[in-house]
Amino acid sequence: MMARTVLQQADIARALTRISHEILESNRGPDNLVILGIPTRGVILARRIAETIARIEPDAAPVAVGTLDVTMYRDDLSRTRTRTPAPTHVPGSIDGKTVVLVDDVLYSGRTIRSALDALNDHGRPSAVRLAVLVDRGHRELPIRADYVGKNLPTSAAERINVHLEEIDGDEFVSIEGGGAE
Repeated sequence: MMARTVLQQADIARALTRISHEILESNRGPDNLVILGIPTRGVILARRIAETIARIEPDAAPVAVGTLDVTMYRDDLSRTRTRTPAPTHVPGSIDGKTVVLVDDVLYSGRTIRSALDALNDHGRPSAVRLAVLVDRGHRELPIRADYVGKNLPTSAAERINVHLEEIDGDEFVSIEGGGAE
């Protein structure tokens, strides 16, 4: 099956820089901000966003960054193969803070619904925002991202592959499938 590359490493870096600036602008700076990545690739993206914010606002305190595993909160556990749960690490209290959830691809919205349920077990943020590298459409729930690296309309038969250096040894986003199979 042929895959078409739609984002290169430089495109991903630019998208994350833009998202970081948008987060700072809408939050009026880095104060009271917590960034939580959804495993697996959302964790890497969350760390990169926090590092970019630190470069943009070098005199500010570092932004709290952590991980939020949603595996056991999914509503499709009985129907789909799932990965082994990853550890959740929420840095300190999220009560009254702005939490930015970070994931690689937004598709049906079910992962984010699960993340909202998981987040409730950790406190009551003043606001929850969503940052994704790719929004591919096909929502099943009324969920939308506040910060999007790239909108990539796809067919349901296509698959988005996100490769990140830290996990995959290379870095790009590709679309595969969609043809007669």
